[in-house]
Amino acid sequence: MSATDDENRSLLIIYATETGNAQDAADYIARQCRRVAFRCRVIDIESFSLPDLLSEAIVIFVVSTTGSGVEPRSMTPFWKNLLRGDLPPDTFEDLYFSVFGLGDTAYEKFCWAAKKLSRRLESLGASELYERGEGDEQHPLGIDGTLLPWTEGLLNTLLDISPLPPGIEIKPANVLPSTRVSLNPTSQTTLESSADPLKSDTLYHTATVKANDRITAEDWYQDVRHFEIDFDDDIQYDPGDVAIIHPSASSTDVDSFLFTMSWTDSADQPFEIEQVMHDQSLPDHLPKITTLRDLFTRFLDFNAVPRRSFFQYLRHFTSDDLEREKLDEFLLPEGAEELFEYCYRVRRTIHEVLSEFQHVKIPKDYIFDVFPAIRPREFSIASSIKKHPHQIHLCVAIVKYRTKLKIPRKGICTSYLSTLKAGDTIRVGIKKGLLKLPDDNDTPVICVGPGTGIAPMRSVIEQRTASGAHANTLYFGCRSEPKDHHYGSEWQAYLEKQQLQYRAAFSRDSPEGQKRTYVQDLIRQDSEDIWKLVGEHKGWVLISGSSNKMPAAVKEAVAFAAEKHGGLSADQAKEYVQSMIKEGRLIEECWS
Repeated sequence: MSATDDENRSLLIIYATETGNAQDAADYIARQCRRVAFRCRVIDIESFSLPDLLSEAIVIFVVSTTGSGVEPRSMTPFWKNLLRGDLPPDTFEDLYFSVFGLGDTAYEKFCWAAKKLSRRLESLGASELYERGEGDEQHPLGIDGTLLPWTEGLLNTLLDISPLPPGIEIKPANVLPSTRVSLNPTSQTTLESSADPLKSDTLYHTATVKANDRITAEDWYQDVRHFEIDFDDDIQYDPGDVAIIHPSASSTDVDSFLFTMSWTDSADQPFEIEQVMHDQSLPDHLPKITTLRDLFTRFLDFNAVPRRSFFQYLRHFTSDDLEREKLDEFLLPEGAEELFEYCYRVRRTIHEVLSEFQHVKIPKDYIFDVFPAIRPREFSIASSIKKHPHQIHLCVAIVKYRTKLKIPRKGICTSYLSTLKAGDTIRVGIKKGLLKLPDDNDTPVICVGPGTGIAPMRSVIEQRTASGAHANTLYFGCRSEPKDHHYGSEWQAYLEKQQLQYRAAFSRDSPEGQKRTYVQDLIRQDSEDIWKLVGEHKGWVLISGSSNKMPAAVKEAVAFAAEKHGGLSADQAKEYVQSMIKEGRLIEECWS
């Protein structure tokens, strides 16, 4: 490397994420790099521009994948600039980089965004410092199963490039890291006069809940809600855009947790948060003055399934030898299976772990290191501003499921939403989505949205019909027509007005012994009409829902139509579908 010694011992870690996992991974990498005396900066790719990359010597990218191989929304502006055709092939000849991707091998395009980033940087002259890592949520230890050994390999490479300065030693991995904050007591008056960053953020709007209605049958296993939210502001959004909501834990759960931690008496004592380690992130919209009760209500998640690093911290904070021995067993390589069975298979929460390890006393200054942040959640908007001015509608499945543990597992944000009543106020942000619509209303649009994937499709259809478009087709799929046929009466009304062609697959309503029917099966059945729409009339296909097997199956069904009725070979049909994607005529708004 041609960089100076000072540059060789400094590096930038850039993360791109939707859920926060990449941010947590970036924090972990920074902590480990600090062990070998490297100076790190951790930054969100959203606040980083392409020209800034020219002044960096070593950059580590931590990148999650959204939907079916798409980069996180926060990365899109950076990625578009990186794809510019006028960039010389030696643009980043002085840059050394490595990429760690986060993904799930259950999905078609595993770690696709990380792979694309690696290839593009190399094509622009950058040199890969250390081989790309690919974290897999399917690993028994989750992302940590790959992240931890990958980070050790990265450290060894960094030390080869720039050995430790004289007199500096590597800090052992089992040494307690420094805290990222210091909590300094302050007065109640100071707390009352302090600002709430979420309330003052102009990207968010104050809204009032108008409706929270269950739209699945009461005896159905899944609770899906339709929300209507009113805004005083003149909000604007397009089909495919998303609503951002910051959840809160229930007061009952918070009280129980504070009691478990023996923090009840100090729960409402105000303190000021002073950040000590600036290479470690803090939760979004965190106030400077707060209390433990507010932190564990709005910012720190005690109901999350803990990562392996959580148990690394706990071994430092227990006064019981048997507990420390058990924690050490979990952290041994041969203890991975036991940790998986104890924690990950049954989705045991941090609160439940701490209830069992009763001798653990976590110092308050370490709460931001031990507990993960409560992340804001994004939900596809299920309405059109043309039809519902000053309103946003949401279609949300309330996450609740059982494992071997007695208490059901719950999603923190959907649980929070489920408790909202008409008249409650919340802050809601609006963010651009991935979907687009053709400029010409006569262009056919085929919407495919099974389950709660119907949300952005409802927005599309409302927008299109409000604009006078009639060339609309919707493929919807669910398990049972009488149980979870989301917005079925609305689709029937559009059908009667000849504003929509509607096809629904009810997979569990098929007679016993008959093959189940899914949306891709209906598209294959309608292959002649599909080819007329996408081949002859250059129609668009919009896909929304789970990014597991459905999007790939739908694209295969479109290719089948091109082959059977378009006179194309199998390879040409696949290429046609790929050309639709490149032209922006086939768009996926999918999630894992």
